[in-house]
Amino acid sequence: MIKILFVCHGNICRSPMAEFVMKQYVREAGLSKEFEIASAATSREELGNPVYPPARRELLKHGISCSGKYARQMTAAEYDRWDYIPIMDRNNERNIMRIIGSDPQRKVRRLMEYAGQSRDVADPWYTGDFEQTWEDITQGCRALLDHIRKEHHI
Repeated sequence: MIKILFVCHGNICRSPMAEFVMKQYVREAGLSKEFEIASAATSREELGNPVYPPARRELLKHGISCSGKYARQMTAAEYDRWDYIPIMDRNNERNIMRIIGSDPQRKVRRLMEYAGQSRDVADPWYTGDFEQTWEDITQGCRALLDHIRKEHHI
């Protein structure tokens, strides 16, 4: 089983959007039984809160539900559990290293790196532009799935 944990600051916008987009892509590819996909935060600020309403609306606009998702924080012990830990921006990278200490297996990479771009996923918390975040996430998730399929020959 291939295990992916998407991570952002609060786990109420970008990382849950990526979680549910990737679940949809995996389902469409007929690979659901091959994957475990989740998301988490680097901070404790939003623990227990549902997905932010505008992020939820953006997902629903594309036919994707995220009901039942509540923010949680990643723990250091989880590093060994996940194969891929895509993060949304450079700040997440700094914060996740505070949690896990180091990344000897290079599991932690910005999502857009899989799409060949050295930039962050647009943060709608500050921009209010959930469509741009959707575009970034769908591009990054498509590229990540392609990468995994090649790497694992599936």
